Amino acid sequence: MPTPRPLSLAVSLATASLTLTAHAGDAEQLSTLTVTAQAATKTETPFNETPQSTSRVESDEWEQKGAETVQRTLDYTPGAFTNQIGSSNRYDYIVLRGFTDGSVSNTFLDGLKLMGDAGTYSSLQIDPYMLESLEVVKGPASVLYGRASPGGLVSLTSKRPKFTDEVTGEVTAGYGNRYQYHTGFDVTGSLDDGQRAAFRITGIARGGDTQFDSVEEESYAIAPSVTWDVTNKTTLNLNAYLSREPEGGYHGGLPYEGTVSSRSGRKIDISTFEGEPKHDKFERDQTLLGYELEHRFSDRLSARQKVRYLESDVINDQAYVTSYASETEMNRGYLESEESLEAWTLDHQLEYSLNAGGVSHRLLFGADYQYRQTDTEDAYGALTPIDVFDPQYGATPTGVTTYFKKDRELEQIGTYFQDQINWGNWHAMLGARHDWVEIDNVERLNDTKNSREDTQFSGRAGLLYSFDNGVSPFINYTTSFSPNSISKLDGTILEPTEGEQVETGLKYQPNGTDDQYSLTAFHITQENIATKENPSADYETIGEIQSQGIELEARVQLAQDVSIHAGYTYTDATYEETGNSYEGNQVNSVPEQTATLWGVYDASSGPLRGFDAGLGVRHYTESYADRDNTREVPSYTLLDGMIGYDFGEIGLKGLTGKININNMLDEDYVASCYSLSYCYFGAERSVKATISYDF
Repeated sequence: MPTPRPLSLAVSLATASLTLTAHAGDAEQLSTLTVTAQAATKTETPFNETPQSTSRVESDEWEQKGAETVQRTLDYTPGAFTNQIGSSNRYDYIVLRGFTDGSVSNTFLDGLKLMGDAGTYSSLQIDPYMLESLEVVKGPASVLYGRASPGGLVSLTSKRPKFTDEVTGEVTAGYGNRYQYHTGFDVTGSLDDGQRAAFRITGIARGGDTQFDSVEEESYAIAPSVTWDVTNKTTLNLNAYLSREPEGGYHGGLPYEGTVSSRSGRKIDISTFEGEPKHDKFERDQTLLGYELEHRFSDRLSARQKVRYLESDVINDQAYVTSYASETEMNRGYLESEESLEAWTLDHQLEYSLNAGGVSHRLLFGADYQYRQTDTEDAYGALTPIDVFDPQYGATPTGVTTYFKKDRELEQIGTYFQDQINWGNWHAMLGARHDWVEIDNVERLNDTKNSREDTQFSGRAGLLYSFDNGVSPFINYTTSFSPNSISKLDGTILEPTEGEQVETGLKYQPNGTDDQYSLTAFHITQENIATKENPSADYETIGEIQSQGIELEARVQLAQDVSIHAGYTYTDATYEETGNSYEGNQVNSVPEQTATLWGVYDASSGPLRGFDAGLGVRHYTESYADRDNTREVPSYTLLDGMIGYDFGEIGLKGLTGKININNMLDEDYVASCYSLSYCYFGAERSVKATISYDF
């Protein structure tokens, strides 16, 4: 396995030794201490004291909606577009504030980046059943996290052990149309009478057919973890995530002509599979092993360390269409790929709070490290054309030849500093970071090597004033930096992308309530965009993308039994300074406007006591299908619904049931187009019943 470089090991071991030995002899009893970091600041900071736009989603919210992937958990989150690749569940494509390229690689788990390689098929995925919550930080967040999209990042928080007198948990199972099923369990509790150690183990199995002919999904995951209060000031958590995916579902696209528009008066059916059932495979194994260590020297000073090792193995055999060969048939290519990824990621933090002259400071000093190595082998061949209006299968790939054997290596070291300043009702945030990055790409077939080294400074400054009535206006300026390990056709590694944002907004939390409202306006510029015209094309660097817009979000408890979550997004994302035909055009795949509303009625009294019901609507306006803005993807509106019952009302304590219906009206639609050659059907109607037992 790859090993961290000497600098990282030295920092890691020194910090671990300090925190474990400083007070190892202090063994008096302590109460449970749960540390939860807010993604925007890496510290626990209230919503109305954070001068940057964020959205938070709890697990009960996405379970209520029946979401089974991370991207689906954000269907109702303003600023996040989750239909870039339509109904595919293979990866979590999350477009934040209009930045489509890199949408699959801006996810963090428990504060550490998921080290997938976006230039390959080795992007990692976490099942949301293993998560407690997630946060979306909107706009650049490189000052604390290093490489990330200028549109923002998604921060996942795992379920952690709970200290309880008795073991508690749940078992769950579900079944729906297309033979979709899941079974899962989540168990936690203390390991000793003194409640100094606790465990949690969560597991999930999913599977079933997809809406595409002959294509299936099947996955298994388990996540054990242990928390140990070593002393009354030192806490250690050991955690793992292990998953096996024998069937990775559908991940293809079809041309604009035949999907959005008709071809010779006909349209391709939404269930069409353009590949070959006997030569279609996607398998992915993931292993994540890590620990989190915290030592509280005093109420004002604490140190934290997070370390994770991860590996992923992927096999991907897939046919893809290229162009029409006749009125009904399309030419096809064929790909066989095997990949192996290994990575380390570490984050060390020292937090200190002080008061001086009536001003409080929360200081955060940090150093993090990322190392990733990906070995890939890609072979290409040909398949006979297929009639996409009446597909017949049985072709065998020919001429399959290995074209690439690559070793891709990335190493990044960053140091950062943050000061959260509170003075009366004023809340300021200042941050700075410096990164050192080294990238090496080796082509083993011809023994060539391309390397690149970069350094970069990132910064953030934000200011918020919290009025006594709960209104909090804010403004911030932030920058981003993301090195590329992607190569051009000649092997040269692309330049790093850089971004900057100006954001202003208003947050409102009425006194004495949990209601939250936010209104945000932003302007982001990203330079040196790494992109490609089609999924099968080579990457290139273009000038810049400018994205500006408005986001509104409201979470309101209208009455004791009625709550709503509403969102609206306006995004104006354009290509600038490209020096070609699409300069000034809108970024394709991004709807200009989205609006969502989810309402829940949870009966707490009367004859309907125990019942709950939810109804949601999602509306997406038109988006462009290509960079030249010659064709549009029509707008579409989707309805989702849920009805549930707590059987504890009839004496079956702990037993609950629900039925979810997504795309209730079974709308046939194209969700998005990467180009005129690759458009993606949206998910058809799904119906699923789930029963759970809590103990």
